[in-house]
Amino acid sequence: MSYAQAMCYSAQIVADFSKYRRHGGELDIHAYVQMAGWARQKGTWIKGVPKAMRNAFVDSTVPDEQEAMAVALDAYREAAAALEQEIAKQSARLAKAEGVLAGPKPTKTAENDRRVATNKIAAARAKLAEVADHTGGAEYARIWPGDLTPVLIRDHATGERRVVPMRYRCRLPGWDDAKERAKPGTYNARMDSLSTVWRKLWGYNHGVMVTRRFFESVSLHRLQQRELVPGERDVAVELEFRPEPEQDMLLACLWRYVEPEGDEPGFYSVAAITRDPPPEVAAAGHDRCVIPIKPENLDAWLDPQPGRLVEMERILADPIDAYYEHELVTKDAA
Repeated sequence: MSYAQAMCYSAQIVADFSKYRRHGGELDIHAYVQMAGWARQKGTWIKGVPKAMRNAFVDSTVPDEQEAMAVALDAYREAAAALEQEIAKQSARLAKAEGVLAGPKPTKTAENDRRVATNKIAAARAKLAEVADHTGGAEYARIWPGDLTPVLIRDHATGERRVVPMRYRCRLPGWDDAKERAKPGTYNARMDSLSTVWRKLWGYNHGVMVTRRFFESVSLHRLQQRELVPGERDVAVELEFRPEPEQDMLLACLWRYVEPEGDEPGFYSVAAITRDPPPEVAAAGHDRCVIPIKPENLDAWLDPQPGRLVEMERILADPIDAYYEHELVTKDAA
């Protein structure tokens, strides 16, 4: 029973909230405001929130959306200020290094400082340009554990479907930040651990992430279906899996709302459920696979009850009928 799983460590998700309306979900504005506040505090507004999510409300004129617009713009301003400070810091470092290199006793330390400062200035300026760009963003975006992603759930109180921004790594009940850092693999929930590790969420908090692709890290020798030769190092490569026929996938998930504690704002967190792999995924060298449920099972999946776990298990055991093609992800593509 392991918490740390090297599987489905990244996915290509639908980042545009409006696309979730086709599945009956409306964006939870309050949850969006909470998400933006959490991302601001963590310093992940640019790196960890897909552009389409960040910019959903920046030009809104709808009265009910003004708080969401304000918190998004504040997050952008804070990100810009942090980047400008970084540019100023690295510019001073660069000037000092160039002064040493222009003098009678240039040093390797100064050469390294010049290289590092130049690279960091370029990276910060590129991010600053992204901060200034408030256009919509791509419909699909790749997310990693710790990033924010939209999740479709059913409101326990009203029965209505909501689209809630959640962090793609679930904080289990009873855990704090330190416990989570010690066991960082809870972006996946093994199907065979649902009644043990995940028992407080299984049958209670079900959702789906809408995805187009998922990505896995596998050993090269397993992909090549061979054993390591003596003295050979185990090398990891990245694969992109896509369903055939091509389609949006409704990945089965478990989620949890984490109450505010101390200086940390409240936030939602989520994990994708995984199963034993179909033959083509196993042949590619991976031992787990996400579970895209059939669209006709969405209503039942989003309305779980502890007394209906057998029905929930049947849904997970009967995913979409798809063959998962794969291809190697190059460094540039990643």
